[in-house]
This record gives sequence, structure tokens and C-alpha cells, in this order.
Amino acid sequence: MSDALSNTFAALADPTRRAILARLSLGEASVRDLAAPFAMSAPAVTKHLKVLQRAGLITQSRQAQWRPCKLEAQPLREAADWVAQYRQHWEESLDRLEIYLATLQPP
Repeated sequence: MSDALSNTFAALADPTRRAILARLSLGEASVRDLAAPFAMSAPAVTKHLKVLQRAGLITQSRQAQWRPCKLEAQPLREAADWVAQYRQHWEESLDRLEIYLATLQPP
């Protein structure tokens, strides 16, 4: 069984799903609107949407014939928080590298 963070990263691994999330960051959209920019079948787009739903990154409701999708930001926030833990490590490593490289350059 996968944890939520793993599901989030797995969903974000695909560029089509990232593009769908980028579109949804602008507001709700129908499945048809989300599928429009992609050269793929409707079932293929639906599969991407299901992966995003399972990861908790989107929700889909039903309003008569319209099935709007909406971005759910919490899993993205959790992924960003996880990545941020490592930011300080990399910044410190780069600072040490900069100091070392400065010692190699003649005055």
C-alpha cells in the first residue's frame, strides 16, 4: 500500500498530469476542457484524471451534465514541505562549494 506522499509524486511524474494541474490552478474545468489541449483519446485523459483523483490532487463533482474538476492543493503543499526539508542541505552544500572554489582562484 502506498502512502499519500508517494501517490502525489507518482501522479506528478507525468507531464500530462502536471499540465492538467496547471490548468486547474486557474479554476474549475470540465473534462472536455481539460482534454482539449492533448492529442489523446477521452479514455486516456480519464485515466490521467483518475490517477490525480486517487492522489487527492483533484476532485470531480457532478452538476447536471457538467462534471467540473477542481484542484486540491493540500497534497501539493505536503510534497513541497517534504522537498523543503532538503533545501537547507543543498544551500549549505553550495555555499561550501562556493567558498572552496574561491580559495582555488588566484588573488
